[in-house]
Amino acid sequence: MNEPGSDPDTSVSITRVADRVGATASFLCAVHCALLPLLVAVLPAIGLGFLADHGFERGFVVFAVILAFSTMIAGFRRHHHLRAFWFLIPGVLLLLTGVVIDPDHAGSLHAVLLASGGTLVALAHLINLRLGHGVHVHDAYCRH
Repeated sequence: MNEPGSDPDTSVSITRVADRVGATASFLCAVHCALLPLLVAVLPAIGLGFLADHGFERGFVVFAVILAFSTMIAGFRRHHHLRAFWFLIPGVLLLLTGVVIDPDHAGSLHAVLLASGGTLVALAHLINLRLGHGVHVHDAYCRH
């Protein structure tokens, strides 16, 4: 039974939006990491130099990891499948490994780890969305 005032459709909508945001952000992170070595000279010229900052990168990875685990856990509670975690866990490990590697000494490895990790996290979000798409709970808030 749901608590009074709690609408399961609202929590499902929030989870789906968060998954879409997470998938988009993770994909953009992967693109950012893959293209960053080529764009380092261009970004400051167009006012986006902060995107090349390692502090920004670390903050973005922390945000992506928190968002991913939050949406995966919420999705798991609905669909009870671990498939999204199969992509999330290695993706997060790659991201965290890439963040601790100094890009000034191992720039290519840093970029490959972050791009690969971001891609896996984006796939985890998409899988979580797909798994949750067909789940419907018949309860007091069901509209049919």
